[in-house]
Amino acid sequence: MKFKLFRFKKVKSTNSTAIRIIKNTKHHYGMVSAESQNNGRGQYGKKWISYKGNLFVSLFFKLENLKITFRQLTKLNCLLVRKLLLQYYKKRIIYKKPNDLLIDKKKICGILQETLIKSNKKYIIVGIGINLIKSPCIRNYNTTSLYELLNKKTSKIKIENKLKKIFELKLTKLYK
Repeated sequence: MKFKLFRFKKVKSTNSTAIRIIKNTKHHYGMVSAESQNNGRGQYGKKWISYKGNLFVSLFFKLENLKITFRQLTKLNCLLVRKLLLQYYKKRIIYKKPNDLLIDKKKICGILQETLIKSNKKYIIVGIGINLIKSPCIRNYNTTSLYELLNKKTSKIKIENKLKKIFELKLTKLYK
């Protein structure tokens, strides 16, 4: 399975853009990437703070013929992003239900899953935000970034490409 890559300079949100692509095209598998987003979404209607230079992507794919449950898929999505982060940061990365990744009790990544039905086919949109260069200041919630942890910048394009490949390889094995 291959995800078609859709790159944008600026979007309202990568999840909203993925939903628009599903509704208006025949693409069943894709990855939306943006340099910036001005209306990123988090869980429970919260706003995702989107600093330029951080990673904002949304993967979308059909759920039809997938061999795992939606609940298993939610955990798998977090574990696949964790696998990517472990290539850069070798210490402990915690998966916090339902969709966060933490390092030293500080949030580095959030994942937002949404579903959509088009022509009787169900799709999932997996929005992924990773603090690469800057972490937001959130009251009563500690955050971090890869830059803070590594004291060096990482290539956003390389991370996007690695993330795309990790998802393609794993999901290919999970379809009946």
